[in-house]
Amino acid sequence: MDERETALRQAYGHAVRWLASLSDRRVPARASVDEIVRALGAELPDGPSAPADVVDLLVTACEPGLTAFPSGRFYGFVVGGTEPAALATDWLVSAWDQNCVMRAVSPAYTAAEDIASTWLLDVLGLPSGSAVGFTTGATMANFTCLAAGRDAVLRRADWDIARDGLAGGPAVRVIVGEGRHMAIDLTLRYLGLGRPEPVTADDQGRIQPEALRHALAVGGQGPAIVILQAGEIHSGAFDPFVEAIRAAREANAWVHIDGAFGLWAAASPVHAHLTTGCENADSWATDAHKTLNVPYDCGLAVVRDPSAIRAAMGLHGDYLIQDEHGDPIDKVPELSRRGRAFTVWAALRSLGRSGVADLVERLCRHASAFATGIAGIDGATVLNDVVFTQVCAEFGDDERTDRVLARLLDDGTAWISGSTWQGRRVMRISVSNWSTTDDDVTRALEAIRQASLGV
Repeated sequence: MDERETALRQAYGHAVRWLASLSDRRVPARASVDEIVRALGAELPDGPSAPADVVDLLVTACEPGLTAFPSGRFYGFVVGGTEPAALATDWLVSAWDQNCVMRAVSPAYTAAEDIASTWLLDVLGLPSGSAVGFTTGATMANFTCLAAGRDAVLRRADWDIARDGLAGGPAVRVIVGEGRHMAIDLTLRYLGLGRPEPVTADDQGRIQPEALRHALAVGGQGPAIVILQAGEIHSGAFDPFVEAIRAAREANAWVHIDGAFGLWAAASPVHAHLTTGCENADSWATDAHKTLNVPYDCGLAVVRDPSAIRAAMGLHGDYLIQDEHGDPIDKVPELSRRGRAFTVWAALRSLGRSGVADLVERLCRHASAFATGIAGIDGATVLNDVVFTQVCAEFGDDERTDRVLARLLDDGTAWISGSTWQGRRVMRISVSNWSTTDDDVTRALEAIRQASLGV
């Protein structure tokens, strides 16, 4: 116990110092992989080391190679920081070390998951009674929901995939918008569904309902899944759910919504209109470690019909102590997994309904401030309609945009990455961190302005 307590105290001290450094430290990492390997030591020691010494070595070697993802000035990807109650709870999750699969084995975890699931459905405006699975992230949340959808549409076609597999069964068409996230194609590959059929999207990446209706009509009435999007990765745009879901229902298709960060718009009275109609889908995927700002990793797979997710994910083992009302194990791919719902419960309990709404609205307000500030920089143009937390801008041409991005990262005040959108190189800003302040935005905008001078 003494060694363990000493190591924990060391880790706590290092963690507090790291968090305190975020307001002033350079956001990009300072050291390379090779430098950190040398500092850590590539050879496995012959004998044991004191746990506290191991902690100290890890921190000393790795600290220069850490990117300040939790900083209020990291805007490179759609990743949140860690809300205080969720961070503290995550430490407890590791200390409690629960394998959170069955009610009988960890009733505390199951109680937290049940409550957090109910709160999530309420906050996100989704149908009460839907099943909620806590996965590693949005990719596996999409996988889980689409597995439920695949199996369900095949059952409608009198094909039992659990018994007979995919080979020889009816083909499942998957219709997507041109602006979908690449993770959708990945999950479809995992599921053996192959490449999706893209239909036309507008200049913001929103699927066109009439194009969707036409594509479904051309393909006939066979098994079909339609995937819509809440929050396009570049523009932040939301598909027109009412019209698109109506078109999908006419073809008896399963409707899934990928809302990795955008589904949280429903929690804000100011932005909830963006998700109007999405509650009529069959399944939804999102990340809690994005907009809600809980620690990695925590995705959420929501399926309207609990029996559909259990048919796809559930299992039976003679040695398992399974509950007649269902277990957490029935809703996710993983058997061994950490207590993700504890951190979601803590974040929601800490923020409350108004706090979640305020968080979403604050992120959107900062994104709008970025758009306004960039529009005032000579030679810069904001390319998207800033409706949520994403901003895309260019600086005259592709070459100049890339030079501005390189100078910005070299400066280190903020991390903002580049991308290619609609055939153009762009600066893509994602505002996702609960701790981002007005001052952080001001400092980042000044860094962008300076990086744009003389290039």
